[in-house]
Amino acid sequence: MALAIELALYCTRTSGKRLQCSSRAFPVTNVSASRKARVAFCFQEANLSLLTESREESPPTESIQELSDLQLLWRAVKLPIYSVALIPLSVGSATAFLESGAFDGGQYSLLLVSSVLVITWLNLSNDAFDADTGVDKNKKESVVNITGSQRGVLLASFACLAFGCAGLLRAALVASDIRVASLLAAAISCGYIYQCPPFRLSYKGLGEPLCFLAFGPFATTAFYLSQSHKAILPLTPTLWGASALVGITTTLILLCSHFHQIEDDKAVGKISPLVRLGTENGSKVVTFLVTGLYTGLCALAALKALPLPCAALCLLTLPVGKMVVDFVSSNHHDKKKIFLAKYFCVRLHIAFGSALVLGMLLRAWR
Repeated sequence: MALAIELALYCTRTSGKRLQCSSRAFPVTNVSASRKARVAFCFQEANLSLLTESREESPPTESIQELSDLQLLWRAVKLPIYSVALIPLSVGSATAFLESGAFDGGQYSLLLVSSVLVITWLNLSNDAFDADTGVDKNKKESVVNITGSQRGVLLASFACLAFGCAGLLRAALVASDIRVASLLAAAISCGYIYQCPPFRLSYKGLGEPLCFLAFGPFATTAFYLSQSHKAILPLTPTLWGASALVGITTTLILLCSHFHQIEDDKAVGKISPLVRLGTENGSKVVTFLVTGLYTGLCALAALKALPLPCAALCLLTLPVGKMVVDFVSSNHHDKKKIFLAKYFCVRLHIAFGSALVLGMLLRAWR
C-alpha cells in the first residue's frame, strides 16, 4: 500500500506526465520479481524518460537565463586583465635588479598603482567609445550597458588617466631619466590612438601591433629605466628580449578577445585581424604566436641574451601554452566557448612573466 501511495505522489510531481513500465523490459508475468522491485523499476524508467524529454524540449540554459549580476560585474571589472600592468612592471624591475642590483620598492609601488589607473582608463574609455559605434550593443558586460551612462563612464575613465599620469610623471622625475617619461608617454599614446576618436586604429586592424609596442618595448623598458639610482641604466639585449616576450603574451590576450565578437565587429565596420582572417586562420595565428614565444625564448637563451634560469623556468609553462593552442584550435568556431580563450591567455601571460622574473632574480642572487 505504501509503495502504491509513493508511486501516485511521484506521478503527481511529474506534472501530469504518464508513467508506464515497459512490459518487454520488465514483464509483469515475471513472478520471481517482487512488487517492490517492479515499482522501483517504474521509478527508474520514468526518471530516464522525463530526463530525455527535458533535454529534447528545453532550450540551452544560456539562452533562457541571464547572467547573474555578480557574473556581469566580474566580467565588467576584468580583474585578471590587470596582469598587463603587473607583469611588464615586474619584468622590467627584475631586469634592472639583474643588471645593477638596484630595486626601489617605493618606486615599484607608485608605478603599480599608476599603471592600474591607466589600465582602468583603457577599459572604461574603450567601453565608452565603443558605445558610439554600437559595437558593444550585445555586450552585456560593457560598463556602459550596465550603468546606462556613457558620459559618466567616460568622465571616470579620464579621471583615472589624470591620476595615473600624475603618478607616472612623479616616478619619471624620481628616476631623473627623460627616457622614462618619453617611453611612458609613447605607451599611453598607443592606448589613445588604439581606441579614441578620431584615430580608432583598432577598427583598422592595428590594435595588436599597438598592444605589442605599448606593453612590450615601451612600458617594460620604461619600468626598467625607472629603477635607476643616479646611474643611467644601459639598454641591454636582456631587456629587449624580455620586453619582446612580454609584448607577445600581452598581444595574445587582445587577439583572443576578438574571437567571440566577430559578427558585431563586422556589423559596424570594425576590421579586426579576426574579421579579416576568420576564426580558423585566427586559431593558426594563435598557434604561430605561442610557438614563436617559446622559439624566441630558446633563441635568446642560446645567444645568452636571457639567463638560463629564465629559459628553464619559462619552459615549465609549456603546458599552459599548449592549453591555449588546444583550446583555441578546438573551439574557435564556438562563440560561447571561445569567450574563455582570453582568460587562458591571461594565465599564460602571468605564468610566463612570473617565470621570467623568478629566473632573473635567481641569476642575480647566484
